[in-house]
Amino acid sequence: MAVRNPIYSALALLITLFHVAGLYVTLHAEFLAAVQIIVYAGAILVLYLFVVMLLNLRQDIRYHRQWPMAAAVGVTLVIETVILAAMKGWTAPVVATGTETIVGETGNTEAIGDVLFSTYLFPFEVASLILLVAMIGAIILAKKDIGEREA
Repeated sequence: MAVRNPIYSALALLITLFHVAGLYVTLHAEFLAAVQIIVYAGAILVLYLFVVMLLNLRQDIRYHRQWPMAAAVGVTLVIETVILAAMKGWTAPVVATGTETIVGETGNTEAIGDVLFSTYLFPFEVASLILLVAMIGAIILAKKDIGEREA
């Protein structure tokens, strides 16, 4: 959405993120829809709003030149959508590896949890360790910045 106020753009992003969660619900991926709303619409968008408020952006005059490109991309996407809708060769959804027997017996959330904490336990723990190190580093850098301002 090409608006001059960045807060309105962030609210348009919020609406888009809710629509993506709705698409996940139509694909019977309720867990991903919940994560989409909680993580992206909740946490990430709040982070964007804090950055916008800290930068104190009031207006940006570069948006008016993006309309021709936006129109070209929009027309291209509409043409691609019509072509895909006209295709008759729809394929069956592919089942993720390791969830063939689990999906039929349990729900999506249970299947994801079972695969995440059995097959992918080590990468999950490595990702959590990396995020922990990044969080501690951000706290140390923020505390150093606060200490320099007070002096």
